[in-house]
Amino acid sequence: MWLWLAALVGLYYLVRWYRERQVVSQLLDKFVFITGCDSGFGNLLARQLDWRGLRVLAACLTEEGAEQLRRQTSDRVETVTLDVTKTESIAAAAQWVQERVGDRGLWGLVNNAGISMPVAPNEWLTKQDFVDVLNVNLLGTIEVTLSLLPAVRKARGRVVNVASFVGRLSLFGGGYCISKYGVEAFSDSLRRELSPFGVKVAIIEPGAFKTNLADPKRFMQSLRAAWECAGPEVRAIYGEDFLAAYMKLGRSFKSPFRQDLPLVTDCMEHALTACHPRTRYSPGWDAKLFYIPMSYMPTFLVDAIIHWFSPRPAQAL
Repeated sequence: MWLWLAALVGLYYLVRWYRERQVVSQLLDKFVFITGCDSGFGNLLARQLDWRGLRVLAACLTEEGAEQLRRQTSDRVETVTLDVTKTESIAAAAQWVQERVGDRGLWGLVNNAGISMPVAPNEWLTKQDFVDVLNVNLLGTIEVTLSLLPAVRKARGRVVNVASFVGRLSLFGGGYCISKYGVEAFSDSLRRELSPFGVKVAIIEPGAFKTNLADPKRFMQSLRAAWECAGPEVRAIYGEDFLAAYMKLGRSFKSPFRQDLPLVTDCMEHALTACHPRTRYSPGWDAKLFYIPMSYMPTFLVDAIIHWFSPRPAQAL
């Protein structure tokens, strides 16, 4: 029995390996629009797809970021400035994309733009702190997608949304985890709605990677600002020792594995170029071996593990 089971598992992975190696034809004629190309995953993906020969439409928040990307790429890469929190900026970018893709449609949309700060206990934050993150990570993703869906549907293309392992396992307070849970839910509903039109939707759930989103210095500044904005009663409840321990935890929060950015952009590229892309990609050994499996554990066990690692407030029972 066990031999048959092992044979079936082996056959499954062999078939999956064969299917995932099949590549879409005529890639050189296809356009891909990527948000958040100033740095990090978006910047690397734009250069990677340019090297692959695709027509890249790269959206950057700043003109400086766009100019730097143009210097690093060929004339197949075109740039536009985009603020995903502003409807007029998204509308202008969508019109710019339509002018370039024409009747061919847009093969790929990669929603990569995002911010993470502030990260702090929820009680230290204001409503605006949550709104700022949700406007970029979730509502920006939704509005950009809705604006470009007609062009993607025309090409029977791909939508690739960047979530995170914290979209499956909420480890800290603030808007970041909430926004990534939202991206997961939006992507799931979108995938089912667009499947009848031949459009595929993929979710990228990276582990801990060294990008601007996870910059320790910015985390410290953000946490200190949230602490100072919290009321005196809240600060008394948590205490200075909690703040120091939380800062230490943030400084030490990194993957025990080597995490090169191409691990993520390779998954994005596969989602855009493979005939049979996966529904979800979890780049990073920390995501594969710890965070994603942990998200399937019973809630009481996850809570116990997180409590064991977390600092205790001064007035905790």
